[in-house]
Amino acid sequence: MNLLGRDRSLDLAPASVHDYRELARRRLPRQMFDYIDGGAYAEATLGANVEDLAAIGLRQRVLRDVSERRLTTTVLGQELSMPVILAPVGLAGMFAPRAEVLAARAASAAGVPFCESTVSICSVEEVAAAVPGTPPWFQLYVMRDRSYAEDLMARAQAVGCTTLVLTVDLAVVGARYRDTRNGLVGEVSPGGMAQRAIDIARHPRWVREVAIGGKPLTFGNLEKAVPGASTPDEFRAWVDSQFDPSVTWDDLAWVREHWSGDVVLKGILDPEDARRAADAGADAIVVSNHGGRQLDAVPSSVAALPGVVEAVGDRIEVLVDGGVRSGLDVLKLLALGARATLVGRPWAWAVAARGEAGVAHVLEVVRDELLVAMGLTGVTDVADCTPEVLLER
Repeated sequence: MNLLGRDRSLDLAPASVHDYRELARRRLPRQMFDYIDGGAYAEATLGANVEDLAAIGLRQRVLRDVSERRLTTTVLGQELSMPVILAPVGLAGMFAPRAEVLAARAASAAGVPFCESTVSICSVEEVAAAVPGTPPWFQLYVMRDRSYAEDLMARAQAVGCTTLVLTVDLAVVGARYRDTRNGLVGEVSPGGMAQRAIDIARHPRWVREVAIGGKPLTFGNLEKAVPGASTPDEFRAWVDSQFDPSVTWDDLAWVREHWSGDVVLKGILDPEDARRAADAGADAIVVSNHGGRQLDAVPSSVAALPGVVEAVGDRIEVLVDGGVRSGLDVLKLLALGARATLVGRPWAWAVAARGEAGVAHVLEVVRDELLVAMGLTGVTDVADCTPEVLLER
């Protein structure tokens, strides 16, 4: 402890994803931290994502030769150094200067994919240029303005993107109470504005490096759509107006007309929807509740995963996100049938805390934790992760 009573140990050696969350909390203004950390309504599903994973036990097995353990796998024909993908995170460039570029570089160096969000601060062209030879995946919403969505798909394909992640659980937007309370959305009283200004002033490093130096208001992929936007509120108003509640399964055919690569549907929780996705020609699905940021009281991703895997069998690849905080969590999800896991908040916290080095370290931590978990459960290849490594629930 220093003379002010503050424990500075995390500034020296963050050891886990949870440590990076704490560093991000310290270094970001409250609005920014709550935006990535929070969920919808009472945040029950947000909590369940983490708690349900933590409640699953692992079977420790001994006296097996685990001197060599294999982490490599393939997703949609692409080889990954481990079954982890950096998930799309909207407005990540508000956490660190050019955050999406930093994360893409760390992912490329680690041999895992990075997925670029439609609502990123850095454009898909900027991200792709930063990682030549390893183009990002591209995440898209089904927009009311279909012509702009078509333009985005064309831009992504022009820089080499071959995997489109279509987010399907945002027909309407869930209420995120933290964003309302801290003034990120909605009306803000004069007192609230003053409090927000004080909070931002308490984070001079963020102001200097991100708000000023990071050019965060260029709005990357959507700059042409919102050319006059100068504040996050103006940008958000356009984005909110673009979520299309009329979207149906028929729209997947429209996507196929404009995308020549693989199509992944993100936001599947129900086994029947998983079967419909396979019938409609999706190449893969992501079992996801949008990180607990949409409909509260839906199942956690890990609770929904086994039913979805059973519903589709080997017809399409099943990925999963939500609540992953360690390599042990990755092992559990693989054992329940996922081919790979997406992680969002961990890399967002890491880039906020320590930039590209933070993201690289988080990936290293998850890799090391996965290797240890495999060694102590007697697994030598991620392809052999089955329910046998889990304690009966």
